[in-house]
Amino acid sequence: MKHSVILLGIAISVSSCKKDPPHCVTSEIKDHKKNCCPNGATVDEYEFQGKRVYTFFQGNCGADMATGVVDDKCKSLGSLGGITGNTKINGEDFSNAKFKKTVWSN
Repeated sequence: MKHSVILLGIAISVSSCKKDPPHCVTSEIKDHKKNCCPNGATVDEYEFQGKRVYTFFQGNCGADMATGVVDDKCKSLGSLGGITGNTKINGEDFSNAKFKKTVWSN
């Protein structure tokens, strides 16, 4: 019995660590699917400046397309790439972001 309780506790702990995207990000993904390129588009999750952030890459159907970056409340933090080749969000180079997972791709 004691072992069952311990295993149940571990299972709950592990499952609670998995974070699904916030509802607003899920909604943004629906819009992204309608407006992105037919292939190569992604939505990726990163840890950046102590927060979860999401990048919305349009795909490979045009040149100089920017990748939008939003926080977990869907507040725009800026964009990466594009015609200016921007690499910074909130004054910090986005290469410092830690990739977590791809949330969606086509």
